[in-house]
Amino acid sequence: MLAVLLALASAVSYGVSDFTAGLASRRFSIITVTFLASVCSLVLTLAVLPWVASATPSAAALGWGAASGLGGLCGAMALYLGFRHAAFSVAGPLSAVASAGFSVLAGLLFGEHPSALALAGIGLALPAIVAVSVGPGGAPGSGEHGHQAATGAAYGLAAGAGFAVLFIGLNRSGSGHDLWPPVIAQLIGLAALCVVGAVSRQLKPPPRQAGWLAVLAGVTGGAGTACYFVATHLGLLAITAVITSLYPGSTILLARVLLGERLTRIR
Repeated sequence: MLAVLLALASAVSYGVSDFTAGLASRRFSIITVTFLASVCSLVLTLAVLPWVASATPSAAALGWGAASGLGGLCGAMALYLGFRHAAFSVAGPLSAVASAGFSVLAGLLFGEHPSALALAGIGLALPAIVAVSVGPGGAPGSGEHGHQAATGAAYGLAAGAGFAVLFIGLNRSGSGHDLWPPVIAQLIGLAALCVVGAVSRQLKPPPRQAGWLAVLAGVTGGAGTACYFVATHLGLLAITAVITSLYPGSTILLARVLLGERLTRIR
């Protein structure tokens, strides 16, 4: 039960993080927004680390942590690009379905055995890939709007693949009581982001509002990662990853309430 509650807390935290980072990335460089969010997330995790770490990380934990960091970074940047090209209600749900699907497959390959009811629930998420891509009038969008929605959907699927690597890597590394793997993941992701920023020369101080949004994204994202890391070591990967993948719920709710984004009935 604790694993479920922590996974739900992770979903809410990730959803808030995606919404605030998505808003910031619409107003400023995605690389800068991701950089600020990553720094804040790392600082938060380092502040908690001394209270929960009891041993140095193993080589396997370092490897899986590094892989999850790169996956999370690629997933976040792809998702923010999706938010820039289309509504939050397009890229967000697609990323969730993709991350959940890949994580479930990985859990099964690793020998997990979810119940029949859990597998049935997981299977019901797959039609959402089509449903959330349907534009107004019950048909896929066309013209310029349709092209933007298709681009946002593609970025959403790419983000889901990256998040799946994050979920799987954190599941396979360390234990639920030592936060070294998330720290390693964040350090590797931040280092890769610095290289990208240096090459692209897009690391510039953002406007105050975009900067605060990025900070909030980092704090909530760091909390989400910590909650998921503990949850996935208390329960099955196939279950905790799917529950955590409910994160678009809070993203879409915030977009509906604060931005007035309209949803089609099928969405």
